[in-house]
Parts: sequence; C-alpha cells; structure tokens
Amino acid sequence: MKQWAHVSAAVSTGNLTPMASRPSAAKKRPAKKAAAPSKAPAKKAAAKKAPAKKAAAKKAAPAPRPAPSPTGGIYRLVRAVWLGLAHAVGAVFRGVGQGAKNLDPAHRKDGVALLLFGIALIVAAGTWADLKGPVGDLVEILVTGAFGRLDLLVPILLAVIAVRFIRHPEQPDANGRIVIGLSALVIGVLGQVHIACGSPARSDGMQAIRDAGGLIGWAAATPLSYSMTDVLAVPLLVLLTVFGLLVVTATPVNAVPQRLRALGVRLGVLHEPVADEFGEDDERYEEQWREALPARTRKRPGAPEAYDPDNAEQEALSKRRSRPRRSAVPQPDMGRQMDAVDVAAAAAAALDGAVLHGMPPSPLVADLTQGVSVGDREETTPTPVPAPAERPEPEKLKVENVPDLTKSAPGEARELPPRAEQLQLSGDITYSLPSLDLLQRGGPGKARSAANDAVVASLTTVFTEFKVDARVTGFTRGPTVTRYEVELGPAVKVERITALTKNIAYAVASPDVRIISPIPGKSAVGIEIPNTDREMVNLGDVLRLAESAEDDDPMLVAFGKDVEGGYVMHSLAKMPHMLVAGATGSGKSSCINCLITSVMMRATPEDVRMVLVDPKRVELTAYEGIPHLITPIITNPKRAAEALQWVVREMDLRYDDLAAFGFRHIDDFNQAIREGKVTLPEGSERELQPYPYLLVIVDELADLMMVAPRDVEDAIVRITQLARAAGIHLVLATQRPSVDVVTGLIKANVPSRLAFATSSLADSRVILDQPGAEKLIGKGDGLFLPMGANKPTRMQGAFVTEAEVAAVVRHCKEQMAPVFRDDVTVGTKQKKEIDEDIGDDLDLLCQAAELVVSTQFGSTSMLQRKLRVGFAKAGRLMDLMESRNIVGPSEGSKARDVLVKPEELDGVLAVIRGES
Repeated sequence: MKQWAHVSAAVSTGNLTPMASRPSAAKKRPAKKAAAPSKAPAKKAAAKKAPAKKAAAKKAAPAPRPAPSPTGGIYRLVRAVWLGLAHAVGAVFRGVGQGAKNLDPAHRKDGVALLLFGIALIVAAGTWADLKGPVGDLVEILVTGAFGRLDLLVPILLAVIAVRFIRHPEQPDANGRIVIGLSALVIGVLGQVHIACGSPARSDGMQAIRDAGGLIGWAAATPLSYSMTDVLAVPLLVLLTVFGLLVVTATPVNAVPQRLRALGVRLGVLHEPVADEFGEDDERYEEQWREALPARTRKRPGAPEAYDPDNAEQEALSKRRSRPRRSAVPQPDMGRQMDAVDVAAAAAAALDGAVLHGMPPSPLVADLTQGVSVGDREETTPTPVPAPAERPEPEKLKVENVPDLTKSAPGEARELPPRAEQLQLSGDITYSLPSLDLLQRGGPGKARSAANDAVVASLTTVFTEFKVDARVTGFTRGPTVTRYEVELGPAVKVERITALTKNIAYAVASPDVRIISPIPGKSAVGIEIPNTDREMVNLGDVLRLAESAEDDDPMLVAFGKDVEGGYVMHSLAKMPHMLVAGATGSGKSSCINCLITSVMMRATPEDVRMVLVDPKRVELTAYEGIPHLITPIITNPKRAAEALQWVVREMDLRYDDLAAFGFRHIDDFNQAIREGKVTLPEGSERELQPYPYLLVIVDELADLMMVAPRDVEDAIVRITQLARAAGIHLVLATQRPSVDVVTGLIKANVPSRLAFATSSLADSRVILDQPGAEKLIGKGDGLFLPMGANKPTRMQGAFVTEAEVAAVVRHCKEQMAPVFRDDVTVGTKQKKEIDEDIGDDLDLLCQAAELVVSTQFGSTSMLQRKLRVGFAKAGRLMDLMESRNIVGPSEGSKARDVLVKPEELDGVLAVIRGES
C-alpha cells in the first residue's frame, strides 16, 4: 500500500517519466494478468501502474550534490575542537568530584571549616576595613544589605561555626538544631533593631534600611508592625530571640535556672550551699513529711532498722521501679573529696556506649562532665552518690550460715529492702546486687577497616562485570558480620542481585553470604558478609548500657550486639517464652550463661526465682547454691518432668489468687499488695505477699522428650499457654531442633526464637519457620526473632567467661544462703512408694491404658504392634492393667473385656500415676 501511495503522489505531481532500463518489468505484469480473461479491468490497471513504478524508481535516484562551501570545513573543525575541550574539562571536573566523594569524611569537614574561615576573613575585610573593589562591593550588597548595622558580627558568627566544626566533628546531628536556632536568633534580633531604628520603609531608601536591621530585619518586623503595631511586635520578636538562644544552647525552659546557677558558680559569682547550712530546714521538712504519712509507715531518723513483723510488708515491699538505683562504679568514700580518678572512673563507666548508641547519660555523669574541675569539687558538689546503708553487725543477726556481710566485694551496690515471699530465711538481712566491675570491659568496636573497603571494591566489580545497575551506598559493621547496603538503579529487579549470590561469595572469598531483600525500613538490598577481623562482645558492656539507660527491669537479659553495632537487650517478661536452638559449638551454652548471669546481676531473690534443668549434669553446675534457685539443679530427666508439673500447679495457685482478688496480671496484683489495697476476708490467717517472677530454664529439651515425651510436652504446653500473666516464663534450649523434639504444640506457644548455626535447612525452618540459620558461621552468630517481629535480627551473642561467672556466683552466695521449696520434690517420694510394681514402665503403662480404653479393645498382640514392644513386655502391661481393673481376665485367644469407658480415662491415668 505504501508503494501505491508513492505512485499516486507522483502522478499527481506530474513527475512520471518512462524508464528505458526496465521495459521487461512493465510487460511481465500485464502478461501475467492476461492469463485470466475474466479480469480485463485488472489488466488495464496493471498497465497503468507500471509507468508509476518507473517514476518512483526515478525519484529515488540521488540528487546532485551542491558545490562545497569554503566555510563549512572551518565550522566543523571549530565545532569538533569545542566539543573536545568541553569533554576534557567535564572529565576533569567529574574526576575531582569523584575524588571529593571518596575523600575521608574528616577531611571534608575540615575543608568546610576552613572555607568558612576564608569567608569570615573576606566579610571582615569588607565590613571592618572598608574593602575596595568588586569583592568589597559584593560584601556591602549582600552582608550589609541583609544584616544592616549588625554586619560587624557576621564574621564572628562564621568563625564560631568554623571552630565548632573543627572541635566537634563527631556531632553532625546537631547541625540542624544549630541552624534553626541561629536563624531564629538572627531574625529576632534584627527585627528588634529595625523597630528600634524607627522602622524605615523601602521608600526611605536602601541606605536607611542598611542603617537599621537590614533586609532581614525589615522582612521580619514590617509585617508584624503593620498587622499588630510595635506594641505586640517587639514582645513576639523577643520570644523568637529567646527561643533561638535556647535551641542553640540545647537548654529546655525548665533547666534555665539550673544552667544560670551553674554559670554563676563557674564565674565565681555564686557558691554552692553547704549541706550543713540547711540542716535544720531539712530536719523540719522530714518531720512534716513523716507526719503526713500513715502512722504505720513512719520511721524516726537515726533509729536502728529493727525488724517489725507487722510493718515489714509495707516498709520492705515498695514498688520495684521506685527503689534507688545502684551505681555501676565503685562508690568513693563520701568522707573525702572526689579526685580525678573517681571522676574519670564514673564517667567512663556510665558513658560506656551511651554516646554511640543514643542513650542518655546518668545524672551523676551529667553533673561530672559539665565543666567541673577537680579543684572545685567542694564548691561545685555534684549530685551526691548514695552511700551504702550501714549493715548490722554479724553477731546481732543470729542467723545460721550467713556470712559476714561487712566483708563484701569492693564496689558494693545499693542496699535492698528486707525479704519478701519465698525467701523463707530465719531472720532479716539485706541483699546487695553484684557490682558491674565483676564483669570485664571490651574494647571499642570498629566502624570501618581495610577489609570493608576491599569488600566494597569486590562488590562493585561484580556488579560491573555482570552489567547490573547497582552500587554500594554504605555499610554497617557489626562484631561478626558487616551488612553492605546496595541500591538498585531504575527498572532493575531485585532478583538480579539475589541471582549473584554465588558470584558474590566467590568474589569476597567467603561461602557464608546472606542477602536480605530488602533491608527492613530501607529501600536497599542488604548483603551480609562475615568479617575477617572478628570482635568479641562482652556481657559487661551490654549490662553497663542498660545501667546507663536507668532500666531496672529485673528480667532484662543481655543477648549481644546486632549488625548495626547496637546492643540487643530484651525483657523475658515481655517475650514471654523463648526457644534457643543450634548445633554443637554454635554458642547455645554461652547464651544460657549470659541469660542466667544477667538475672543474677540485675535481680534479687525476691524479684526472680529460677528452676534450672540440666540433663547433661555439667553445663549449669557453676550456679549450684545461688539464692535465686527454688530447688537444687535438676539433672534427672524424670525429676525434671515432675518439676515441670509442679510449675503447672504453682501457676494454677497464682491464677486462683488473681481470680479471687480481681486482677489480670501478676504485676498488678503485686503492686496492689505493696500499696495495701488487697484485703483478706475476715477470719483469714493468710498473709499475702508479692509473687516473684519464676524463670524455668531447660538446657537440653531433647533428652527430656526421649525419657518422658508425653508428660514433658503436656507440662510445657500448659505453661507456655497460660503462665504469662502469672509471672512464669520458660526458656527451652536444644541442640537437636527436629520435629519430634520441638513439636508443633511447643512451637505454636513459644513466640520468641533464637537460632544459632544449624547443620541443615530443615533445622532452620523448625526454629525460625524460615531459612537463614544454616548460613551462620557459628561461635555466637545467631538470628534473633522476638515476639512480634517480622524478620529475624542477626546478632553476635555476648560472651561471659567462667571466671566472671564464678565471681558473680560467689558474690550472690555471700549475700544469702539458698532456701529450697520442699513441695517441688514431695510428689517424687510418694510416687516411688505407690508405683513399686510398675517400676520404669510407667510411661508405657499409661500409653497402653490410653490405647486400650480409647479403642475398647484389649489385645496383647495389638500392644505389641502399636507400642513396638515384645510379647513379654506386652503381657506384663496387660497383667498390670488387669490388676487395676482396666481389663478383664484372659479368655484364651479372645480379646479381653475393657472395663473402663473412654470418659473415665483421665481418672484411670491419674490413679496409675499415683495422683489423687
């Protein structure tokens, strides 16, 4: 059709000329069309189209080229030279820009500071010395025109900003705050200056505005003066100035008196009042405060702290969060002046990790670091450090097996109230938490190393070779692995990156490469690659950060450090149950040690009691005899199953109290008891006391599931389903995370998971319900999935040495002797007396009874097949069931009669187990 369109156009323009070169083509088409006599009109049409085609062919012939212009070559030469110079200059500038981008951040900040210094010099020359020339005119137009008669202060302001960049390059987050504060301060001051100079308008000339507040002052003051007169404009500008000053100095309004007082002390105008000067007023205030309290809670100052059984509950069991915090550093002698060593020790202990991770420093360190010199300690006394309360003499306690509490470890912590529920001690003693000095400090973590730069170069090379539009925009270095952030170009699929996993592993020479697509909260793909220079995470560093954050949750546990360099801490009370699994040597035992040590460091026996189950008999022996234990460490798997059943009974008792008094959580119940809001019925001799948290730790779940799978699973499922509100929390650890150990019921009720390195993908799916744990590198490298999280967090588990554990355990043993609960093991003695004829076949007998009663078919051969036992064992089980009236007597080869109905099965099993 396009050809016929060209032909018609040629016909209409009259450009048809016959071509002698192709006469045969014009004849072939009519001859071919003549073969059909019925198509005579088509023959005529073809005869007309042949000349048209010749015309089209003639039109396609090239037209004659015009004569070359004498200036065309010169123009093309100039154009080529110009484009070549432009490309060369652009390449130079791009190279400089790329070099500036790869420049060290410290050098870039120094360059900005020096640039501000240079600008300050130029502005000072233009405003102070009347600089001549184009630069001086530009300074007069820009600076003097904008700032008016306050242009003399602009160089000083620029120099101050440059000095701050040089002195504090580690605080880039404060730049936005300072910019906002300076802007508000300048606008407020210039607006007031403009009004004070008579509020000149633009009709008065530019010189009049320069002699006032400049264009900035004119723009700030004119709208306010026009809309609400100068009477209201001036106070508003003053408020804007004060706001800018507060923002620049980072001073809240409620802290202004304290800052002014501290400034007066530093200038020598004011002096800190001595505590003795207000002794009488303090005593009078304390007397009034005691009179305002109920009579049962008053206590005279200086009186000995004798134990009063009637008032012990109200005096001792105060709210947990209202107790004084212990200091994380050794307490100096309050009778002497604090020297530089004390100041440095306190600052180093409380600020460890606080600045790097955004945590607020403690009030003690905030006072110590606010420009207080060593020589001024008497005049500028900081917030006093709480001194340990006086302990009673050992001979006055008259308590057996209690060590001399006056010979405690150095750096002793705060005193705690007298005993609470389940301590069951003879006499009243106080308990001090172990000092954080018992745990070692770790070195500062690295933020960047040469190995990270090499990995970035390798990743860039891989993307270039495989032609993937992606680039590495940054990385966060952790103690074990570094996560590199990769941003994709437009219209690039994420699968292009994930498909290069093996190529990336080959390029960085590491088989353990894990790709996260995308990073939670970011539009980037994360590539986690292990560090060649691995770092250690100490438990003491994590707990010191929790101490600096002033979090006194007794169930707060230190887990380790994540990929971004932040410490990982979680409260077991909020998890509320956790599963820890991993292959042998992956760091599971170290995690359990850190968990128990964290509880001992932060909780007293009145806050947390523990039940430790150790079937291996060697993992938890270091904690034998600590006062937090409610029963000796359990090593027998059958005894462990009985202890779990006791925990279920304890949970039921706690829920009975919660239901009777109308509370939904154990914390609310304890708080009501401490505040005296719970009243017992008349005639009741029971004494209500707060319930402590109960922490149950099972070190090897697989061994328990092999010995008594049904009883253990039933107890664990009941605890995990119901015990959260009762203050009972469960931690399960296993090195064999298979479906027969971690069953579906257990997984469904244990929401928090911690997976260390596993040997297969199937084990990772059992723990986390997703892959990832099989790519971990071991030795504490794990994936932490707390309750409510969508994706697991990769972290390096904390490590605590045996010497540190021994020191903490020794401190706890010196404070208090363990007192065990007798009812945990009572059921074992009764069961052994009742089930002497059963022996070790209790589990098989229960299974056989359940099978026979549920099927209503008593056959020895069926027991052989279903329970996979021999004929002798099956016959003995049948005889035991006959003696307990479950089945009838034997009738030859016929099946025995079943004497128990299915609805009576629970009672029969209880009788077999020796329960009431």
